[in-house]
Amino acid sequence: MRRLAVLFLSMWGGLGVGDTSVASPCLAPPVAAVVVDRFRPPGCSWCPGNRGLEYATRPGTTVRAAAAGRVEFSGSVAGTLYVVVRHRTGLRTTYGSLAVRAVAVGEWVQRGSRVGTAGSTLFFGVRLGDRYLDPQRYLVQRVRRPRLVPVAGRPRPPGRPDRFTCTAALARR
Repeated sequence: MRRLAVLFLSMWGGLGVGDTSVASPCLAPPVAAVVVDRFRPPGCSWCPGNRGLEYATRPGTTVRAAAAGRVEFSGSVAGTLYVVVRHRTGLRTTYGSLAVRAVAVGEWVQRGSRVGTAGSTLFFGVRLGDRYLDPQRYLVQRVRRPRLVPVAGRPRPPGRPDRFTCTAALARR
């Protein structure tokens, strides 16, 4: 699974979704780990909820930038380390519960650049202005193309390659 995620992240840049010259809302997952707590929007600005995704990570897991952008915040909030990156699309991604920060305010990061190291969990959030968005809608996903089933004894015809997109990109069409 881990090798697949690394291969996927390394291939992702050449698939059109991640072209840094185009303002795509699709983001690469920051880690290859299981989501243990999904986005639950709070009822009000001070109400409880989960304003992002919580990943179960092994301590020492490298956390990577979901897209290219400038580091807007890199520091501690109430004893917890966070990094916030502002992207060309206007989105801001937040990486929290970090064990180590690897970037400083003002640095430019590329998609896939190391922003820090995770502890036992990683918080990943997406905001537009002050509004928290469901990060799952912005994470890139493989869209499988339909394939014809070969007739007995005939070789399988080549199909069109799968494409990659995210729910947010589909909604913009």
